[in-house]
Amino acid sequence: MMALLAVLAFSSSALAIGDGKALMYGGAGQGKVIFDGKVHASKGMVCTDCHMTIFQTKKKALITMDDHGADKACFVCHNGKKAFNDCDQCHRKF
Repeated sequence: MMALLAVLAFSSSALAIGDGKALMYGGAGQGKVIFDGKVHASKGMVCTDCHMTIFQTKKKALITMDDHGADKACFVCHNGKKAFNDCDQCHRKF
């Protein structure tokens, strides 16, 4: 039982990004996508604003081109009205 609790405690902390870190996703041919928790936190957002409502708490992004024009995933906010929707703001070539 203690071993199970230790594994759960470690795995949940390992998945937490916090507001001071950034994640990089594949981004297909458009360039890597950067999610910067610090930038979002500076806008007054907290993790639960998106997680458990828009996203599950997993470090993987399965966003399609069709999602870019829909009211889901990042585009709930990044729709050009609430937040920018300029491709180059998220997709970067390294």
